[in-house]
Amino acid sequence: MFGGGGLDPRKMQQMMEQMGIDTSDIDAEEVIIRTADEDLVFTSPEVQRISAQGQATYQIVGEPDAQDSSDDAESESAEEEIPADDVDIVVQRTSASEEQAREALEAEDGDLAAAVSRLE
Repeated sequence: MFGGGGLDPRKMQQMMEQMGIDTSDIDAEEVIIRTADEDLVFTSPEVQRISAQGQATYQIVGEPDAQDSSDDAESESAEEEIPADDVDIVVQRTSASEEQAREALEAEDGDLAAAVSRLE
């Protein structure tokens, strides 16, 4: 920020305080930056908050793991949304496998009657 080549860290801190810049460390366990294409997940990052002139800036130090945020996240959340009881009801009514019942429920947005009709 200031290029403080051989500047003593305490002196640098004093100068920053004089200019109204406050820094504080944040004990973060994980930081996630979500974009349209991917999630950048920082595990055990070093995070510092820098406040100056009414604005807060966060500095993250660490190596992120990039994860695709589109298809995988949608399919995982869809599986979690369909209750196991609903899958069981469709299986009992149609004699379909659990996988087929879950797929039918997902395709019909959880509508039991529509899923049963789809498989009959």
